[in-house]
Amino acid sequence: MAHKPIAAGKSSFDLIDFATFLSALDLRRGTVFLDVACGIGNYAIEMARQMRGTGTVHALDLWEEGIVKLRLKAGSLELENIDATVCDVSRKIPLTDHSVDICLMATVLHDLIEDGTHHGTLNEIVRVLKPAGQLAVVEFKKMPGPPGPPEKVRLSPEELRNVLAPLGFECRDTVDLGTVTYLSLFHLK
Repeated sequence: MAHKPIAAGKSSFDLIDFATFLSALDLRRGTVFLDVACGIGNYAIEMARQMRGTGTVHALDLWEEGIVKLRLKAGSLELENIDATVCDVSRKIPLTDHSVDICLMATVLHDLIEDGTHHGTLNEIVRVLKPAGQLAVVEFKKMPGPPGPPEKVRLSPEELRNVLAPLGFECRDTVDLGTVTYLSLFHLK
């Protein structure tokens, strides 16, 4: 894909209650965290801060400019626990099988569905997740925007479950993150 991804440069990070988001995740010492389609890495930076000295963050995006910005910011903050890589997550995630504890897709799944690249990405996530790992999906509530994408491409929690169920994902919890976003947590059955 040579063109700039749909939402490159945009982030939902400032639209979420980060404390609620963080408390919903199962962070433990040694956690390997994967931020898929991370953009400029707002989530990845904050997760690296939370896990400084105790865990690793892998941040992946097709958008080279975003990864460059993420690397610069991580360097200026002396966050040595971030590995930021340019890659097409719909083709291959450059991590070994069953190596990730938590995979985050922050307001990106609806874009991947629009692009028709979600199947490849989700199959790669299944491959890299540990058997007890979790998939954390932040999405915009199914309502008119802005902020966020048009209502017709947004995913309700039910639609999200329907997309992920055929891959073996089961919803563990859905948490309200504010006026326009929610978090659903999944594990493999």
